[in-house]
Amino acid sequence: MSGASVAGVTDATAAGLMPATAAGPILAVESANVVLGHGWRRAKVLSDVDLVLWPGEIVGLVGETGSGKTTLARAIVGLAGLASGRVLVDGQQVSGLRGRALRAQRRRGLVQLVFQDPLRSLDPDLKVADIVAEGLRIRGGLDAGAIARRVRQTLSEVGLDASVLDRTPGQISGGQRQRVSIARALATQPRLLICDEPVSALDASTRNHVLRLLDELRDSLGLTILIISHDLSSLAGIADRVAVMYRGQIVEYGPADQVFTAPLHPYTALLMASAPSVRHDQPYSARQLRQNGPHLVPAADGCVFADRCAFAAAACAARPPLEQVADGHDVACHRHEEWPRLARDGAGPDHARPDRPPARSR
Repeated sequence: MSGASVAGVTDATAAGLMPATAAGPILAVESANVVLGHGWRRAKVLSDVDLVLWPGEIVGLVGETGSGKTTLARAIVGLAGLASGRVLVDGQQVSGLRGRALRAQRRRGLVQLVFQDPLRSLDPDLKVADIVAEGLRIRGGLDAGAIARRVRQTLSEVGLDASVLDRTPGQISGGQRQRVSIARALATQPRLLICDEPVSALDASTRNHVLRLLDELRDSLGLTILIISHDLSSLAGIADRVAVMYRGQIVEYGPADQVFTAPLHPYTALLMASAPSVRHDQPYSARQLRQNGPHLVPAADGCVFADRCAFAAAACAARPPLEQVADGHDVACHRHEEWPRLARDGAGPDHARPDRPPARSR
């Protein structure tokens, strides 16, 4: 998924050259930039992000806190405006919509966001029946009986029975609250479900149940799912592809098994080394990846990971493009061919950066 390939796909669907069916992507984010704040506090939160999701797949979006994952999700559903770029859903551009067009798009319910922390995102005063029915009532077109039947059907799809209908969020367990959040999103029968940290607040057993539920819903309802997580172990065994985000940029994107077994970006490898539960045989250790030498002075338009990377060189003063370097596996790293060998050989920063720029003055 290079930027060029994304542009080609989205331009074709937008122009009607590729039908918005299973042949085309459900979601295409193209060169998305988001700037938040005002005046001197303005900050670029997303920088030229490209992302494509195809029908029926589960994609994981991972990265540490503050990397821009939730902002990207909010931009997809229209809760964060784009400074530039565009978002297409099922071949139709949805970014930049205003007024009546925006309301009509939201009422279609093709994209739904399951917010992080259901205890805070669910109205504590509403009963579960009203929470799940709210979106159906806003969209209109169904009478009270049809809404009630749809609510029960949706709760059944997420593994809940009618006993929770008259309870409030505070009267059910954490796992049940998460299932209610998913049911609320599924009520409008979306094609794309975005789950923001869906298991971060759950214990290990409940976490596994929710992840299996999402996998089952993908198959039974034909959903495409984007799962946002800071924990790679949450995605092992469920995600088809994984996108790795750092400081508002996608630095690696590829099939989950390739990303987990042979990461092409040092930041991805560092994330995996910090999450030993992903694999018992980690390809790299934190010691091999840790920056021991003086940090580089990060260039404003350079690699976003250069100041933390043990393998950065002078070339990293220029921003590396996200380009496909293996079958379906993209990376934004000038040294993606060199750093794995240097890490395995145990070469320190002095060997890894023979042409490094001068160290930061102190």
